[in-house]
Amino acid sequence: MAASSSFLYCLLFVYISLFLSFTLAEDPTVSYKFELTYITASPLGVPQQVIAINGKFPGPTINSTTNNNVVVNVRNKLDENVLITWAGIQQKRSSWQDGVLGTNCPIPPKWNWTYNFQVKDQIGSYFYFPSLNFQRASGGFGSFIINPRSVIPTPFDNPAGDITVLIGDWYIRNHTDLRKTLDAGRSLGMPDGVLINGKGPFRYNDTLVPDGIDHEIINVEPGKTYRIRVSNVGVSTSLNFRIQNHNLLLAETEGSYTVQQNYTSLDIHVGQTYSFLITMDQNASSDYYVVASARFVNQSIWQKVTGVAILHYSNSKGKASGPLPDPPQDQYDNTFSMNQARSIRNKPPVTINGKRRATLSGVSFVNPTTPIRLADQYKVKGAYKLDFPTEPLTGPPRMETSVINGTYRGFMEVILQNNETKMHSYHIDGYAFFVVGMGYGEWTNDSRGTYNKWDGIARSTTQVYPGAWTAVLISLDNVGVWNLRTENLDSWYLGQETYIRIVNPEKNNKTELPMPDNALFCGALSRLQTYATRYIFCSSQIHWIFRLVRIGCDDDDGGQLI
Repeated sequence: MAASSSFLYCLLFVYISLFLSFTLAEDPTVSYKFELTYITASPLGVPQQVIAINGKFPGPTINSTTNNNVVVNVRNKLDENVLITWAGIQQKRSSWQDGVLGTNCPIPPKWNWTYNFQVKDQIGSYFYFPSLNFQRASGGFGSFIINPRSVIPTPFDNPAGDITVLIGDWYIRNHTDLRKTLDAGRSLGMPDGVLINGKGPFRYNDTLVPDGIDHEIINVEPGKTYRIRVSNVGVSTSLNFRIQNHNLLLAETEGSYTVQQNYTSLDIHVGQTYSFLITMDQNASSDYYVVASARFVNQSIWQKVTGVAILHYSNSKGKASGPLPDPPQDQYDNTFSMNQARSIRNKPPVTINGKRRATLSGVSFVNPTTPIRLADQYKVKGAYKLDFPTEPLTGPPRMETSVINGTYRGFMEVILQNNETKMHSYHIDGYAFFVVGMGYGEWTNDSRGTYNKWDGIARSTTQVYPGAWTAVLISLDNVGVWNLRTENLDSWYLGQETYIRIVNPEKNNKTELPMPDNALFCGALSRLQTYATRYIFCSSQIHWIFRLVRIGCDDDDGGQLI
């Protein structure tokens, strides 16, 4: 009996210690529970399988504040592995929670796993999504907002409301079918439509839009100013966003307040987020169209690929009608869009070993079986190579786990050259980089003379126009292993990515947090998963076990690995 009591007291002490370590942190904590499941939805009028979070598509908005600790417990009820990544979120001193295969082992079906990270000194508008197996094409995404602390002023008055808008191209085929298409060496073809907040277009045209499709309605009060945060969460299509008869006053993009200037429309490329201040200063004779239409494509053929929502004044007297507001009339001249991008202060797919692949600098990335950061921790040899080329390869392309070696507290210049005929956007996890230049043709050393070295915008995702280049500068102040990728899902799936490995030679917890206790193991370290010592807390009981399994927790009992 005494031994049993001592054991229970020991367990209670461990539980209290772990509880206090979460609750007595220096900065506040926001917590969420995500349950990923398949549901049937009909965003374009055809029933299909989509990925929902807590039964909703899109998923919930994560609302946090600068320096908050963010805890997200993910329960994977899909039939395949999953990871959630946090696009644009600069996790403080830790890439362990980044949610991509270079840093995390995947969460298997029927497993729980808890992300626990602190956001850096940042504010702004972002989104999260599943990073594996083309899953974002079926959903699983949602907004992620970081508000400033109350003592920090913003460069504009507090808006009357905060509205999140997720736009993106959409296929009726689910992500597994789309993967098969790419694996067979074929392109995905034209998407079936554009969704706004997971819903199809308002029936503005009886020929282009079938009856019975549910559309998004944004309710507003006349005379008030709202902050509208718009993210392109789609597969690969750049979209032009506009609201009929309303000016878009640009206020922020991915954590940077911008020079405030009005646009009648703005191109938002895959993976990018902008927030606008929009004043409801029109009369209420009718509702107004909110439009997201495809860019840099044959617009007459892609006319049906248009997302349409409704902006509804509370005193509106009628439905929106008539033609949609026009997109930019520059089908044969992309200079307008590039100049617009400047005002906000790759090679084509190849065949390697008989398979269609995409490359960066001639290297098509192969995801390691043992994540890079985990391989470093346990000194696993041969998991990757620090040989990513500083110049594009002149020889044949190759498939490798080739990584960029960064110097802590150094600077890195990255030239993104797009020799394809389609638009690309590129993203770097863990960082905001400075977009210092872009231009058409091939980048040369002389191009540095055109760089904006004074007020270039800092962001985490930038567009690279067809037949053009974009230059970014990065201050390497965030230790870890960080993903550099195209946000176009098809090219990302085919290998257009790499990682930047940034190590502080001085081992301490000030620049990088230690490996989390609940780290998953896979690849060369999978044996550690079986015998690792872990706690599992269930809602009904506590178990001390020596195998990381779901013993003791019913399927709906809320078991959580800590």
